[in-house]
Amino acid sequence: MIQYSENSGIFDSHAHYDDERFDEDRFSLLDALFASGISGILNVGCDLQSSLQALALSERYPKIYAAAGYHPHNVEDFSEEDFAKLTELFSNPKMVAIGEIGLDYHYGLSQKELQKTVFARQMEYASENNLPVIIHSREASADTLEIVKRFPKVTGVVHCFSGSKETALEYLKLGYYIGFTGAVTFQNAKRPLEACAVVPLDRLLLETDCPYMAPVPHRGKRCESSMIQKTAEKIAGIKGLPVRKVIDAARQNTCLLFGIRD
Repeated sequence: MIQYSENSGIFDSHAHYDDERFDEDRFSLLDALFASGISGILNVGCDLQSSLQALALSERYPKIYAAAGYHPHNVEDFSEEDFAKLTELFSNPKMVAIGEIGLDYHYGLSQKELQKTVFARQMEYASENNLPVIIHSREASADTLEIVKRFPKVTGVVHCFSGSKETALEYLKLGYYIGFTGAVTFQNAKRPLEACAVVPLDRLLLETDCPYMAPVPHRGKRCESSMIQKTAEKIAGIKGLPVRKVIDAARQNTCLLFGIRD
């Protein structure tokens, strides 16, 4: 019989361990997570600096991979000069995706038209270089889909999915994966649960978006990768599957999408 360690097989497909909330214990925490059985982490950039930090973490830890991109909240900092520096990071094999990129109209932290311009610019680069993307979309479903459809050669994941099941099905038709966080455990998580129900197991990713989105019963705390277990339990209940099957499928999907050896 195979014996699993505490978190065996969990691959956190979207994390931000470069965040300042990990400054006091970043390396001791990551050491403990990998010792507990976490099989992999994809640390995702939000601008040039955080992308550099993501790559540095990936070079320190064999099981950490990195993504680089400009988050919609940070597009005011975008310039072609800095984007050229960011794209140089893709010469490193541990850099596996462009992200996170996309649109966010919830907070109004940056101009919508600029968001769309920078998102399209990064999608263009992904298309030209055969790279998967990590998409952030909040209260911008129609505009996000419109831009995504301009680049039919690109695939990727819509992370921390919060849209409708109809929108999820649109992305699935386009070849995208759907990422779910601890938000599926929240009391008011009607739309993510409906979307999760229609996403097939071979197109589903598990993620934390840590330090954000800690699942119940950890809600309000700093999130970290072992908490994916609670997300997986919720999804397994929705789909009537063993938790282990959900964790293993999500890991395999992550590795397939990002070209990582499982």
